[in-house]
Amino acid sequence: MGKTLADKKALVAEIKKDLSEAQLALIIDYRGLTVAEITDLRRRLRPTGTTCTVAKNTLMRIAIDGDATWQPMAEFLAQSTAVLCVKENLGGAIKAYQDFQKASKKTELRGGVMEGRALNPDNVKAIGDLPSKEQLMAQVAGALNSITAKVAIGINEVPGSLARAIKAISEKEAAPKEAA
Repeated sequence: MGKTLADKKALVAEIKKDLSEAQLALIIDYRGLTVAEITDLRRRLRPTGTTCTVAKNTLMRIAIDGDATWQPMAEFLAQSTAVLCVKENLGGAIKAYQDFQKASKKTELRGGVMEGRALNPDNVKAIGDLPSKEQLMAQVAGALNSITAKVAIGINEVPGSLARAIKAISEKEAAPKEAA
């Protein structure tokens, strides 16, 4: 039995809500996946703050109609389409999908949309290869820490160098007197 008009309107509203909260939308061809495999994909994506929505392309077009941010998605809507709405962890979501894709070998990434721009699969892979926010913060903190450590060592070295210089001068002056 098909979905009623009310069900379809509710699904379109849910898709619009997911897209309004998303930073990135990935469009995949899910043909050949079983219900268990789609459930596995959703389970893998959940920790990254990503939702997986399977809907007819017509309903997806209705959901993105008039929204310039997601309009480029229309070029990827063909055949069996699932949309992954990435809300938080872009790199983590892409990596989770890639891990699922390697395991199942049944899905195909058609592309993505971010900030109103269409992304081809290579662009999406490049985003996935970027370090996470936490890794970038750790790298910046490490760089700042090394700079402060070098400054502290330099500041400590000044009195030490001065003391060694004074000692060398005093030893140099004391040496001729002892020899005479």
